[in-house]
Amino acid sequence: MKKKIYIAGSGGMLGEAFYHQFKDDYEIKCTDKDVNEEWLSFLDFRDFDAYKKDVYDFKPDYLFHLGAYTNLEYCEQNKEDTYATNTMAAENAVYLANALDIPLLYISTAGIFDGEKDLYDDWDLPNPLGVYARSKYMGERYVAENAKRFLICRAGWMMGAGPKKDKKFIQKLMQQLKDGKKELFIVDDKDGTPTFTHDFAKNVKALIEKEYWGLYNMVCGGQTSRLEVAVELLVLLKLTDIVKITSVKSDYFKDVYFAERPPCERLINRKLELRNINLMQDWKIALTQYINQYYQGYLD
Repeated sequence: MKKKIYIAGSGGMLGEAFYHQFKDDYEIKCTDKDVNEEWLSFLDFRDFDAYKKDVYDFKPDYLFHLGAYTNLEYCEQNKEDTYATNTMAAENAVYLANALDIPLLYISTAGIFDGEKDLYDDWDLPNPLGVYARSKYMGERYVAENAKRFLICRAGWMMGAGPKKDKKFIQKLMQQLKDGKKELFIVDDKDGTPTFTHDFAKNVKALIEKEYWGLYNMVCGGQTSRLEVAVELLVLLKLTDIVKITSVKSDYFKDVYFAERPPCERLINRKLELRNINLMQDWKIALTQYINQYYQGYLD
């Protein structure tokens, strides 16, 4: 008998990776309020009664709570909706997992740190700067303090799922290139660590199979910056002689990206390393795989 996983909020880029990494070895039920795949069914996990009924009916062995609002500008302008989605819904998930006596997976973020340090390990204390970061950190804390068994996995700069679902940095650059832009304006004052969704899902799988519960940083290897990632992307695409990169400060985009962001979100996977279960690849290798897997012919 395959074990069963209920994956809530799995309509986005991370859910796509979890579906593909877990579907062959587990019986899974994937839900989201945006039903954009044939393998998804509708569930708004902010509706506690509906969430409870759907999870109880499925009788899972694990509950994965993936969904969240991740657009920082939206979060700043919609605080109540953000806390209902990112924080209160996580409390719903804790209640359900505890009631069924099953482990809970919660996804956290490097964005919960203030960026005052050059590197953050699993034991550094967060200091969230904005509504998004605070809503995620409060969810993380509630899970850590109240769930019987849990995995909290902190992601960095997420990349995955390609043009269909990636709303983050790589897709924004790819869209500009597709639109024929010959100059990219890239901030040079933001450091962090990319996270390939498929590597992330594989590492979660390894942790639950070992039953290594707890909180883990889970990002690609290697420390980098927005500027370095953009430069590497052009190298991969063989566009370095065609497209110019102009470095700018974050203030250049202040009208569009007005939410406060930490200058540094660099994580290291210290606990994964100590447990000898760090499956996260170097970010350059992961970026190459991502582009090859999801963007073939995209710029043609």
